[in-house]
Formats: sequence, C-alpha cells, structure tokens
Amino acid sequence: MSGNVPGMAEGATALSDEPDLNIFENKSGLAEDMKFLASMPELCDVTFMVGESREPVCAVKAVLAARSKVFHKMLYQAPSPQRRKDNAPKENKLRLFLKRSSEPLLNLQNAAQQRGYTQQLAPIQEPASAQHQTVHVEEFEPDVFRQLIEYIHTGCVTLQPRTLLGVMNAADFYGLDELRRACAGFVQCCINVDTVCALLASAERYIQYKCTKNLVQKVLEFVDEHGNEVLNLGSFTLLPQHVVRLILSREDLRADEFTKFQAALMWGKKYCDSNSHISLKEVIGNFIEFIQFHKIPANVLMREVHPLNLVSASIIMNALAYQADPTSVDPGKLSPNRVRRSGQGRSMSVQSSLDPCGSNTTLSSSGSSEMISSEGGGASGGAASNSGNKHSGTGSGNS
Repeated sequence: MSGNVPGMAEGATALSDEPDLNIFENKSGLAEDMKFLASMPELCDVTFMVGESREPVCAVKAVLAARSKVFHKMLYQAPSPQRRKDNAPKENKLRLFLKRSSEPLLNLQNAAQQRGYTQQLAPIQEPASAQHQTVHVEEFEPDVFRQLIEYIHTGCVTLQPRTLLGVMNAADFYGLDELRRACAGFVQCCINVDTVCALLASAERYIQYKCTKNLVQKVLEFVDEHGNEVLNLGSFTLLPQHVVRLILSREDLRADEFTKFQAALMWGKKYCDSNSHISLKEVIGNFIEFIQFHKIPANVLMREVHPLNLVSASIIMNALAYQADPTSVDPGKLSPNRVRRSGQGRSMSVQSSLDPCGSNTTLSSSGSSEMISSEGGGASGGAASNSGNKHSGTGSGNS
C-alpha cells in the first residue's frame, strides 16, 4: 500500500514498496513539535544568553550535540587538564571526608547483608542548578541565533535578507554546511535594489567572517551597477558613515556627482536629526572629498549646491573655472583628498581591519593607508581612526 492513509495528518505520508508494510512519515508534525519544545524553557536544558542585550534563547543539549559537532564539543567536552589539576586538592579532601563519614554506614550494610537482607541506599540527586546549563554567545545577534536554533531543532527556517548573512556565518561557525550552502544560494538571488542596504548593514556586523567578505564584494559590485537607484533609497540613510564613504568613493560607481551630493546630504540630515549638537556642514565635510563638483553642471552648482553654504566657496569656484577652461585649474585642487588608485582595478574592496586587541573589524579601502572609521557617527573631517564600534570576535560559550 502506498500514498496517503485516511485520517492521516496533513504533511504526513505513508510509503512502502512492500504490499503488507506501511511507512508512516509526519515530518511537518515533528518539526512543529520540536519548535514547540525549543520554545518552552522548562523543557530545555541549556539557555544561551545572546548578544550585548543577553537575550535568552533556550534549546535541548542532546539535539544540538546530535546536529552539530561544535555544539557537542561546547556542551559536553571534559574540563581542561589545568582545570582538573586546580580542582584536585578540593576533590581529594571531599573524597576523604565522604569516606570517613560513610564508614559507619558501610559497616551497618555489611552486617545487614550477613543477616540475610540488603538495605538499599537512595542515590544522591544531582542539584537542579547543575542540570541546566547557561552559555554566553557574543558572536551573533539574538534574531540570528534564534533562527539557527530553530533550524537545528526543526530542520527548517525562513531566510530573509535582514538576517541572511548572520545566519549564513552562524551556520558556518557551528558546522551546519547544508544551511550555509542554502544561505549562499539564496543571497545570490536576493541581491536587488530593495535589499542591498539591508545586506550591507548586516555585513558590517559579520565582516570578520570569511563567508561575508566574498558576498559583500558582490553586493558592492551590484551597487556600482545601480548607483543612482541605490543612492536614492531611503534606507541608504541607515547605513553607517564609513559604509557611505566606502560607496561614494568607489570609482566604478555608476552615479552622477549631483546624486552623490544629494545622497550625502540626505544621510547628513538624518544623522543630525539624532545628533543635534553636530552641524550639518561638519557632517557633509566627511563626504566632500568623494564628490567631483566640476562634473556638476554650473547652473545646478549655483542653484542647488552653493545656496546651502555646505561646500566651501573655493571648491565651487574651482569647479566653475574648470568648466570654463579646464587648463586654468590644477586637477589636484578639484578633489584634493580624493584617493586615486589608477591601474588597480576596482577602487574599493572589502577587507578586515583589526585593532591590536583583535576585536575591531570594518569595511575599509584596500591599498590605502586611510582607514574608514567604524564609528557610524564620527563627524570629524577627513579620515577617522578605526577605533569605533567594536564587535567581539570570540564568545564565552566555549569557556
């Protein structure tokens, strides 16, 4: 008999090659039950405190260990030799105390056995606090880690652009190759104008992982091809400052210079809304070097840019003079701080830039001594240091 059996739950199948056998499968029901199991803290025996907010994510250790060798090692590995050595004196004293305390009771048991009956001793119960384990995880965000735990327990998870890179790197970190490959395949399909900013924002959090670096380069190449569309997105204002600089400085970016100026202006206004103590002119100063004002038509310069009083008069005058007579202006004065990398292919790429402690990773320009600050709000002019927004590269879950 094969096919569905009457009264069978939806998603269940009954398959068999033998006429007198029936193989019943209800994978969807199992997935729902396992999802319910992971959602009930009283049914779980490990709690992960995830991210800076220490959000609790519960799970079952046996399930984690069966699905991931990394979790098996994390949750069930024996104490280190150093730890055993440190605890040895205490264990010896405790063993000696128990031996001395139990001698009278053992003598009574031996006497009882000689009289023809055996007295059973109740086993000592392990404290409840020792049965439930708590692990701190700093590498990943709560939403990402929650999706990972859901996949491990149920075998399915809904991938979405906002958390895609995080889930992919978490899958790689914990040795879940099938999930990692699924994420890599999906990210190739979901790079579009609507998702590109979300992917870049999440990449900032996980740029230290090898999976992210390759994919972010593809995202930046997409940005190059659709420059004007990306710069006009409302979500562009949500990117960190150094990512905006990274995009505006790319020589292969297919966007006109006035659109770049408008994008910088839009980002600056958004930033000043939440940082009123910093002037808009000071914020815009961080992007001026990446805009070639001499390529903006003169009437647009005078009507749209100059009245804002955000760009110095000397830059405006040099741009106008160049348009009137290109030989009258030194090209170096048009974009004095612009990083030029002729003959090196694409102007910007993705690389990790770590501080001496090994905890700070940013999107930065390759082949340049100038690092783009990882602090999204730094409004000081020119290139900023890379000592800003730090992300922990190691979690305390293994300790």
